[in-house]
Amino acid sequence: MKESFSIILLILIISCTPQTQNLDIAKTSQSEWPAEMPWWKANNLRLIQTNLPAYEANLNVDSLITDLQYFSANVLLINAGGIMAFYPTKLDFQYTNPFMKENMLGNVIEKCHSLGIKVIVRFDFSRVHESIFKEHPDWCYISPTNERIINTDMYLVSINAPYVQEKSIRIVEEVIDNYPIDGLFINMPGYHTRNAYEGTYHGIDQNEFDKKRFAEYSNGMILPKEENRNDPSFRKYSEFKEYTVADWLKNMHTMVKSKSDQIAVCTYNDEYVDIIRHESQTSGLPYWPYNSSDNVNNVVNSYPNHITSNASIQQISFQSRYNAVEPEELAIRLYENIANGSGLDISLMGDFRDYEDERNFDIIRDIYNHHKTYEPYYGRYISVSEVAVISPGYWPGGNAMQEYRGIQLMLNEAHISYDIIEDTQIPNLEEKIKKYQLIILPEITRLSNDAIAILTEAVKQGTNLIATNRSLSQNPDAMMNLFGAKPTNSNNEGSGNYLAPTNKSVFKRFDKQSMLFWKFNLGLYDFNSADETFLPILSKGRPGPPEKIGGHEPNGFYAMAVKNHNTSKTAILPINLGKLYYLHGYEQHKNILLDAIDYLFPKAEDMIQTNAHPRVETILQKYVKNIPENFDKSTEDGMILHLVNLTGFSGNTYFEPLPVFDLEFKIKSNFKPEKVYSMVNKKLLDNSWEDGFVSFQLEKLEQYDGIVIEK
Repeated sequence: MKESFSIILLILIISCTPQTQNLDIAKTSQSEWPAEMPWWKANNLRLIQTNLPAYEANLNVDSLITDLQYFSANVLLINAGGIMAFYPTKLDFQYTNPFMKENMLGNVIEKCHSLGIKVIVRFDFSRVHESIFKEHPDWCYISPTNERIINTDMYLVSINAPYVQEKSIRIVEEVIDNYPIDGLFINMPGYHTRNAYEGTYHGIDQNEFDKKRFAEYSNGMILPKEENRNDPSFRKYSEFKEYTVADWLKNMHTMVKSKSDQIAVCTYNDEYVDIIRHESQTSGLPYWPYNSSDNVNNVVNSYPNHITSNASIQQISFQSRYNAVEPEELAIRLYENIANGSGLDISLMGDFRDYEDERNFDIIRDIYNHHKTYEPYYGRYISVSEVAVISPGYWPGGNAMQEYRGIQLMLNEAHISYDIIEDTQIPNLEEKIKKYQLIILPEITRLSNDAIAILTEAVKQGTNLIATNRSLSQNPDAMMNLFGAKPTNSNNEGSGNYLAPTNKSVFKRFDKQSMLFWKFNLGLYDFNSADETFLPILSKGRPGPPEKIGGHEPNGFYAMAVKNHNTSKTAILPINLGKLYYLHGYEQHKNILLDAIDYLFPKAEDMIQTNAHPRVETILQKYVKNIPENFDKSTEDGMILHLVNLTGFSGNTYFEPLPVFDLEFKIKSNFKPEKVYSMVNKKLLDNSWEDGFVSFQLEKLEQYDGIVIEK
């Protein structure tokens, strides 16, 4: 870290201490959390991960502790073992970091604990050093073409070989037996087909331990060599991977909890873990400024019995670890974290001293200090949303991800509040699903029979559904029962076609348009069993010079159909609506969805009514004050409207956000507020409450504000 930073550090620590506010809104509890409560359940994490390169194992412990205090961190995540031991291991199957400072880990834990800072230690069991590989080559990955995955002198391992199944548990046990850790984080658990750090694909692991265990699991099937969903053995292999990872984590979890129920298990999985970790990181274009909201909303609502810690990854890429993301992007990530129900989580390479890119340090300090100051107002939220979006997985990719993100983008810009539910979790959330007034399925091609049954029952009880693109294409009976739709051609390139918003009583946003251009998939469906059809599809016509174009005539198909149920409606739009908006951003395509929502559930936009710019993200939550006195309380103390200013995002660059002035809000509220105030401006806001809505104005919004609507 720069010398100037070191000189003024102690002064800044003092200045970081919360000052007396104009309003007594930052008062913290004087009580202690119940001793029997696992410490992480307070959901007040301000975590900093020092992702140490080997040569930083000799870090200065005192300076690290000083920095953690400066940044208001209350949890440190630091290397311990796996790929290499950052402590004096006695196990011959774990490589010792040659730069290790013998007492570093113990000193860090001791000094953190003296200041009330929890310590989670990091393990990575994805690789072993070449010295261990030479002794046990059968522990490591081997491709269908007999290749190894190697990073310098580290070899990728096989999850079903003894190193992961047995030795990894002994490594964690050794650390627990020697250090009073508060938790463990397991990096990169599971199966790998790529060299993640080089971006090269190698294929399905053909290790003999994998072959044997898969044959036992599948009653004799041969381990597949190609990823082909049409191959029954590959579909079985997908189940096998989930089972074996969960089984390993179960064994790890059992050992850890036998030592202490106050040690948290943290990784990216949802089974046999206490803290589900996710990551906001830069990967591909277009950039996704809602990444943290997407991640946290998904985990919080899909796995309500867990807490989540969504890490903002400082590095731009694996190949560019010493260059951080822009400060404005980091600020958006961190504010979205706490607005949606995560704590704060930063992962950076090494510690803060002599850091290669310090631009984000002020942002980290300010936001971590804000969270510390207003800690009782974060971490205990109850959703207000009447709309849910079903996500295609925990970490979606490809076409499904683009469709899903495009739908989110439309809702965010329209200030429509929504929850995200992972598709696989629908069977575990039956009562929650039935409470939504509208559920949107973006490219959810297949659901389990249990999930279909729950959605069908929800529709009977009044839930409206909207499905886009190839949703339920692998559940044809459900598609017919729910939507009255049958694909004629679900994969039809739509470039050159147009949609005609002819029914202006439904498509009210198109008073000046009669033809809407199309691109990407444009499914051709039989809607004879639906009750209404909309958006006639016009043929491609004649491409060419201006003198020859034209000829766009109805082709007999429609881009939207509606089926009436007893007390609800369902609509299917077998078109890449979300993907088109995500990649190209023409508002006409967003307006298709918004008009469809208005037709099915016109009250969707009532929850948050505002003149705010579309790039002001609005996240409304009911809150229970997150203090020990409220440990058993389930009724809310009020609401918080989180405002995250994304106006500085230009599509491929993050700038300082433009200040937004004279914002007006009308928020659905079943109580008359005692007071309404701004966390950032520390001012009471004039408000009125009438007919179940509270109205107020905010004079100025810069990067963020939390508007507390207190009972």
